[in-house]
Amino acid sequence: MNPPPRWFGSRPLPRPEEDLEDQGLAFDVGTLIERRKVLAGVGLGAVGFALAACAPTTSSDSSTTAEIPDETAGPYPGDGSNGPDVLEESGIVRSDIRSSFGESTTTAEGIPMTLELSIVDMANDNAPFEGVAVYVWHCDRDGEYSMYSTGLENENYLRGVQVADADGIVRYTSIFPACYSGRWPHIHFEVYPDTDSITDSTNAIATSQVALPKDICDAAFATSGYEKSVTNMKSLTLETDNVFGDDGGVSQLATVTGDTTSGYTVKLTVNVDTNTEPSAGSAPDGGGMGGGGTPPSGGPGEQGGTPPSGAPGGTPPSGAPSMPSNDGTASASPSTDSSS
Repeated sequence: MNPPPRWFGSRPLPRPEEDLEDQGLAFDVGTLIERRKVLAGVGLGAVGFALAACAPTTSSDSSTTAEIPDETAGPYPGDGSNGPDVLEESGIVRSDIRSSFGESTTTAEGIPMTLELSIVDMANDNAPFEGVAVYVWHCDRDGEYSMYSTGLENENYLRGVQVADADGIVRYTSIFPACYSGRWPHIHFEVYPDTDSITDSTNAIATSQVALPKDICDAAFATSGYEKSVTNMKSLTLETDNVFGDDGGVSQLATVTGDTTSGYTVKLTVNVDTNTEPSAGSAPDGGGMGGGGTPPSGGPGEQGGTPPSGAPGGTPPSGAPSMPSNDGTASASPSTDSSS
């Protein structure tokens, strides 16, 4: 059930269920403009600047009525479209995705992060998309992907599925991801009609990515453990990223609150239109990493390391991340595609 409307003066709150300080950057800016107009009228314009400096800080507000853009799932989806399939494993439906499950219990280290996606059913008058299953995955603090990177083939941390509640919301407890060479910091997700359909990646009704704001990334990467990300971020912008660059990630840029000590809360509204045909998903052509970037250090696509015993065989797409063959040796050559 949608919360009843709330008002601040003559303005409706864009997020009636949240406190006033959590209404987003656009609302804060509008409030400041109104305050400065009033203060200017009584000769106190200078005070308006002080109020601006004290305004609540949020990183962005990407609220939009447009459908979430379809994006590649990249070469490390873990959904069976490019090698291993975590969606077939019991235990994948979980909210805390920091640790591996099954044969390993390794926990990924990093700044605490709560990810909240609000799924909207555009084909049903923009109602909350209750009941859809959302699969989320992202790299760790070192820029590596579980199930793929060298030494992490037997791990499945930072991957999980949640079912949208009556408000269309899914939440995950995770860690803030790194920035690796060639890609803006991001989080992958796939939306499925229900949990019964997650075992086949072609059932996804939306595949996209969450972009993380630069100011938040800069603060996070200044902390211990994220040193590599500082260097990798220097050559990147949202406008030049090969996934978000077409529009600067305008409808994929998350709203983030919090800090490096208490952790971050990352929120994004995901508008899904089931009347349109999904145009993304699985690995990009060539299965590799696109745009001239390089894979995460020690990650797939680099030679070396011993693949896990009993790992999936077969021949991956040309240029795909190194996957184990039936005789236990790595196959496929490194790629330079960074659309992961």
